[in-house]
Amino acid sequence: MCSICTNFAVRNKKITLLYMEEKNFKRTTVTAALPYANGGVHIGHLAGVYVPADIYVRYLRLKKQEVMFIGGSDEHGVPVTIRARKEGITVQEVVDRYHNLIKKSFEDFGISFDIYSRTTSKVHNKFASDFFRTLYDKHELVEKTEEQFCDEVTGEFLTDRNIVGTCPRCGAEGAYGDQCEKCGATLSPEELINPTNKNNPGHGLVKKATKNWYLPLNNYQNWLKQWILEDHKEWRPNVYGQCKSWLDMDLQPRAMTRDLDWGIPVPVEGAEGKVLYVWFDAPIGYISNTKELCDAQPEKWGPWQKWWQDPSSRLVHFIGKDNIVFHCIVFPTMLKAHGDYILPDNVPSNEFLNLENDKISTSRNWAVWLHEYLVDFPGKQDVLRYVLTANAPETKDNNFTWKDFQDRNNNELVAVYGNFVNRALQLTKKYFNGIVPECGELQDVDRAAIEEFKDVKQKVEALLDAFKFRDAQKEAMNLARIGNKYITDCEPWHVAKTDMERVKTILYISLQLVANLEIAFEPFLPFSSAKLREMLNVAETEWDQLGSTELLKPGHQLGTPALLFEKIEDDAINAQLQKLEDTKKANEAASYVAAPIKENVDFETFEKMDIRVGHIKDCQKVKKSKKLLQFTIDDGSGKDRTILSGIAAYYEPEQLIGKDVLFVANFAPRKMMGIESQGMILSAVNFDGSLNVTSVLGNVKPGSQVG
Repeated sequence: MCSICTNFAVRNKKITLLYMEEKNFKRTTVTAALPYANGGVHIGHLAGVYVPADIYVRYLRLKKQEVMFIGGSDEHGVPVTIRARKEGITVQEVVDRYHNLIKKSFEDFGISFDIYSRTTSKVHNKFASDFFRTLYDKHELVEKTEEQFCDEVTGEFLTDRNIVGTCPRCGAEGAYGDQCEKCGATLSPEELINPTNKNNPGHGLVKKATKNWYLPLNNYQNWLKQWILEDHKEWRPNVYGQCKSWLDMDLQPRAMTRDLDWGIPVPVEGAEGKVLYVWFDAPIGYISNTKELCDAQPEKWGPWQKWWQDPSSRLVHFIGKDNIVFHCIVFPTMLKAHGDYILPDNVPSNEFLNLENDKISTSRNWAVWLHEYLVDFPGKQDVLRYVLTANAPETKDNNFTWKDFQDRNNNELVAVYGNFVNRALQLTKKYFNGIVPECGELQDVDRAAIEEFKDVKQKVEALLDAFKFRDAQKEAMNLARIGNKYITDCEPWHVAKTDMERVKTILYISLQLVANLEIAFEPFLPFSSAKLREMLNVAETEWDQLGSTELLKPGHQLGTPALLFEKIEDDAINAQLQKLEDTKKANEAASYVAAPIKENVDFETFEKMDIRVGHIKDCQKVKKSKKLLQFTIDDGSGKDRTILSGIAAYYEPEQLIGKDVLFVANFAPRKMMGIESQGMILSAVNFDGSLNVTSVLGNVKPGSQVG
């Protein structure tokens, strides 16, 4: 039995190594898109970039491959300056705050960067500046003066991404100045209908002439077509398709500098008041961060050039779909123009993740923020990793719901994975004092489980190599399903009454499956795998061991069993849904605009309205009516007044008794539900549809007139 599994593992290893040898790869440089330092990280970022990148890196490390995982904060550009201005603090204070927040969130969540640095570092500043200067000295940049959009109020020049308007192709609102995310059309700010400043809505735009330096993408169009469309047909369809749509049109020179006072100064004479364009500056951060790491630990990592300039190094970018063009067209052109650098071998970009059927939006605070999740769900990093991978938007936009989060935890992690592990370990503790038993003679049911298990290993590895993380995790979970079925079919708790030797074999195979689960899930659920290793009382494991039926030797003492996962109750989910509901209401309040004022009326007309203060002596629900409340009002006349009002949906009667309210005293009487109503109580309808009865400040005698 073991020889079959061992031969399979060797065969699969040879296939992977052959692929690496064909492309002459000895190591892999993995980058994850630099999050922008004007806010925290949310589940859309995690699902699109950081979780799949971390899975892949952990997988390569398990295989003992040489790999470096590069991350960092993107800290230049316009939005951070706007936030600083709004808050009355310096831009440096803004980026410091969010860089530290993001970095700690990643650390606590288990994103295993080898370095997480920032684009405001001295190392990056010099590196990016030198990179630009090299292109300038090689005459790879074009200097030209042209008119660009700027905010007519602030005078600030705007990037294409900071200009929004109506898409001229599909009519979608909120299209960016470079692309419409709804229809995918490539745009320019000039094409937008009613363009405006994204960061200052309502501000008009004007054009001013300015000099900048441009990267002539048009000069590299033929090379890009060959490199992408012919040499990288294996890229994901969404990546390949978006690149093709750009390349099917004539590429235009793209500005690499901007008129801003925050950023890396352009290292050219006569460029005062200009900085490197954030999209030129940011991807260079991958290289400068590598240099920073290598300079700090040369004995471990060697020179930075090994990771970026050695043809035997593989470069893989993990990004969201809004960054495809920059990582597949702009940045590679920069590297090609500079010379010396390797180019990305793959760019496994994901689509977008929605939240509760609505697009995630930082401006609307419609998001699940990582730093808040870590507080609300302590110790449940792996639950979120699992759910985001299960719903990974690899080929199309996908949706995150809190109900699905709860269901996947309770029905899959707890009921399948955790249940199998707990059964196997608890039964071993019960019958053999937690010592791995000997494996006896195999029966057909044992051989069938082993055969299934062998195929799962092959699929997981093949899918990870192809960046299909969602399907790979499914196959890893299949190990637990195989284990649950096996132990249920074999019923060791019944067999123990008559044949303890058979129980030994059942639990031996079950424990081997558990040990393999620890390895298979290490890239996906690192915290759970670490916990499981403690329960198995084993040290660090390796990917090559996956598929073995001899991971735990007979006589090995296991650790103490514990629940690997726990159920998530409705209260925790309802709290998150309430938080989103509160956010929705806050957004509605922020965007509320009062209804237009009605036509003017003269004073004489107004005087005809007799508005008075009334004291509510009694209030009752009107029988057979869901809407009406019946009020008994002291109107100061010495005789009680009856008024009916359709506000039963908003108030309980006892809430209103004893209150002083405003009412129209000379409103013509009318009968409702057989009761005569003598006036109208005045109420204000709020933006969210709620209703508030109008009242007075202080003590006012009933019958007092308003006017």
